[in-house]
Amino acid sequence: MQFIVLLGRIFFSAIFVLSSLGHFTKHTIDYASQMGLPMASVLVPISGIIGLLGGLSILLGFKAKWGAWLIVIFLVPITLTMHKFWGVQDAMMASIQQAMFMKNLAMIGGALLISYFGSGPFSLKH
Repeated sequence: MQFIVLLGRIFFSAIFVLSSLGHFTKHTIDYASQMGLPMASVLVPISGIIGLLGGLSILLGFKAKWGAWLIVIFLVPITLTMHKFWGVQDAMMASIQQAMFMKNLAMIGGALLISYFGSGPFSLKH
């Protein structure tokens, strides 16, 4: 049963580790800029680094409580700036943004649980 915790950490961290490289692409930076993010060329790559560090920390179980707080710091501003479904006029796009918003809330919840309980078995712990 202890492997379930490791599997959960792998699944949870995968989105942050795998998507972090995209935060250094012109496409992602331009999209964030179009969404109204100021200084997107600086903030988007910084968010990529924060997401990568937090994801790796949780994946490896190395200072996972700190890594989980990095994920919270990563997700809260992204959720509030990039997924403002309440301001989208097109019903289909509003629905997509609402789903993305709710997905991020679920990930914030998961990160908060890790920030409290830690990484569990099969981790580097310190």
